[in-house]
Amino acid sequence: MLLLPRLCVCAVLLLLLDPVVLFRVSPRLLARETEKKDTHEVVSKAIQRLHELFDIGDVPQNALPHRKPPQFMVDLFNAVADSDGITKDSGILEGNVVRSFEDKVHSDHSHYYFNLSSFGKKEKMIKAELRIFRQKQSIVPGKSFGHHFCKIDVYELLDSGIKPWRGNLVTSRLLPLYTQGWEVINVTQTVSKWIIDSSSNHGFLIVTTLPSGNSLESRFGRSQKHGKHAFLVLFSDDGRRGSTATNILPLLGQKALAKDDIPRVPAPGENVVPSDYQVNKSRKIRSASVSAERNPMSCQRLPLYVDFEEIGWSGWIISPKGYNAYHCKGSCPFPLGEGLRATNHATVQSIVNALKLSRDVEMPCCVPDKLHSINLLYFDDEENVVLKQYDDMVAVSCGCH
Repeated sequence: MLLLPRLCVCAVLLLLLDPVVLFRVSPRLLARETEKKDTHEVVSKAIQRLHELFDIGDVPQNALPHRKPPQFMVDLFNAVADSDGITKDSGILEGNVVRSFEDKVHSDHSHYYFNLSSFGKKEKMIKAELRIFRQKQSIVPGKSFGHHFCKIDVYELLDSGIKPWRGNLVTSRLLPLYTQGWEVINVTQTVSKWIIDSSSNHGFLIVTTLPSGNSLESRFGRSQKHGKHAFLVLFSDDGRRGSTATNILPLLGQKALAKDDIPRVPAPGENVVPSDYQVNKSRKIRSASVSAERNPMSCQRLPLYVDFEEIGWSGWIISPKGYNAYHCKGSCPFPLGEGLRATNHATVQSIVNALKLSRDVEMPCCVPDKLHSINLLYFDDEENVVLKQYDDMVAVSCGCH
């Protein structure tokens, strides 16, 4: 009767003292799990570095509902960049950031308010434009008859009451009474004050009158459905000039860990002797490696497509959906030919390396020698549309340096 309890106690002690005896883990399995963990850390760091590179701390956490961006912002993007976002005319933008803010007041036909909280603290505003769509004025018998023009006065509001106090006159202009179209009003001075002191931002008031002095109901577009709603456009510079894009993009242009690269742990009793197919495949790989060592590829530009959907950014980026950053790969053997676009310094370095005049001097490296900027059009976390330009993001050509 005492034998069974003693056996149980011994089994428990054995488990506590040496659990590895009962649950031994394959070293290859441990190596695979460690490799997966390391890969996950690399990917996380790469994505974090990419956020820093693109300076997009104001992006939405979740995908935004699809809605139409202001046509002006789409047209501006198409004027500045091609379909892949690569800059084709850098002289169009004033600064490197353009932000559009939608009017937040939808009930009052003459009051316009814009929430500027997402404007970057490090950004320097260059210009601000109020864009309003003027609709064709209907004829009012006895009031507008005989008039062909009207006057609009744009005021800065001094408070946020139900009937806000009309403040400083920003600008005035005469407009044709029976035509329609977009009006662009420079409000840089007023918005600059709002940027410095956000509490002073109470919006704009637009008053329409006839030359006779009689007031006229404002007819400006307020409908988001037809893309005629008012919005404020800010041109700014965030101080970002140049980048280290070439250091991070190669991590995103290739799979961090392919399935075929993960070592498979054989099942118990499984024959681990490689098959003829595996042996032949290994021989071909070794043969290709030896051939590559004997005939190294010269410095050249190769594709490197960055897909924003794979990164997880497709929910808020309007355009482009991705772009080809390209990368430089290959050797710079002595003597450096004209096709390698070598600098004089690289030529001297290759000579010193070839003559083995110094042990510390290596062969020149294949790197981008000309870079282009790209542009992103996207929604920020306040659902405002932003156009940003990023320098040095596309390798145009490669050379030995």
